[in-house]
Amino acid sequence: MKTYLVGGAVRDRLLGQVPGDSDWVVVGATPEQMVREGFAPVGKDFPVFLHPRTKEEHALARTERKTAPGYRGFVFHADQTVTLEQDLARRDFTVNAIAQDADGTLVDPFGGAADVQARVLRHVSPAFAEDPVRILRAARFLARFAPLGFTVAPETLALMRDMVAAGEVDHLVAERVWQELKKALEMPRPSAAIALLRACGALARLMPEVDALYGVPQRPEYHPEVDTGVHTQMVLDMAARLAPGDALVGFCALTHDLGKALTPAHELPRHIGHEHSGVRPLRALCARYKVPAEFAAVAELCCREHLNIHRLAELRPDTVHDLLARCDGFRKPERIRQLALVCEADKRGRLGLGESDYPPGPMLLALHAAALSVSAGHAVAIGLTGTAVGDWLRKARIEAIRQARG
Repeated sequence: MKTYLVGGAVRDRLLGQVPGDSDWVVVGATPEQMVREGFAPVGKDFPVFLHPRTKEEHALARTERKTAPGYRGFVFHADQTVTLEQDLARRDFTVNAIAQDADGTLVDPFGGAADVQARVLRHVSPAFAEDPVRILRAARFLARFAPLGFTVAPETLALMRDMVAAGEVDHLVAERVWQELKKALEMPRPSAAIALLRACGALARLMPEVDALYGVPQRPEYHPEVDTGVHTQMVLDMAARLAPGDALVGFCALTHDLGKALTPAHELPRHIGHEHSGVRPLRALCARYKVPAEFAAVAELCCREHLNIHRLAELRPDTVHDLLARCDGFRKPERIRQLALVCEADKRGRLGLGESDYPPGPMLLALHAAALSVSAGHAVAIGLTGTAVGDWLRKARIEAIRQARG
């Protein structure tokens, strides 16, 4: 029985980063032996155990065999005869197929350490093609590691294209797609994930609403980058910069301009009413992947209201009040902060505007704070009841907004 540190913890140490969770593989042991040693079994599909003291996961070395389409179509085999090299061979990328023994010696049969140095994501073996989730994982890893200079090996990209052409991504279940997309949106360069999915053809199959944005022109005086798909990628990365690790803001950034793909050709490069036409494809995307209700709701209000926020200085106090109410900003004030962030990302996610100021952002927060300072309690204190409370509250909040404007 011998234990090795494997996967991401080894990779991150080679990158000079603080490792996250530590995963371990155990070679030469049986499940019964693990239990006798005090490990608690937790694996459903294959033998995984929690260390009695550290509670870190320890998995018996295993192999796998493809038996059906999709990422669930595998049979796993684990016993004392499975070697460390056989276990590493079933992993996705060479940088994740490195093990380290107790004295720090690396076991690296697939050249993962060299690929860490070269900043390359490369598949371990042709078995990569058997699991479509690995396409999503490649996108997520690239969103995380692109700032370090990582790229996908050409042969791996070619294999991913073949997987898409073979229909493997069509077998992905909605929950897993959302899980991986959410993780990618939490990374420092989410645009890299979207660009990779598009490069291998998976974006058109998984999120055609987003894929359709590429090649759609915008007015160059407002969008020097012109291409709506390029703009969306820039907004994604700006959102990651303004709200690091916030997948909700990232999802809103990804979907705020979906309506531009529906603009009639004769209206291009203008996009009249795209903030309203984008609601339907957004709802379709959210329904397909069972997007959490709060993500879907905030994304919809960002899609619908972002142009209003850009021209906030032009809106009347009563219009501002009604916008805040439409966003449920009095019951859920956090939504207004999220809306401000997404709109700032939209404005600054344009060629040459990355360092520009966005006055509507702090203005929106100030006007919202002024309106929030007036509560129903004030109306009750002066003896109002029933519908009169709501009428008074709206008028008082509008006046607070007017005064906050100065």
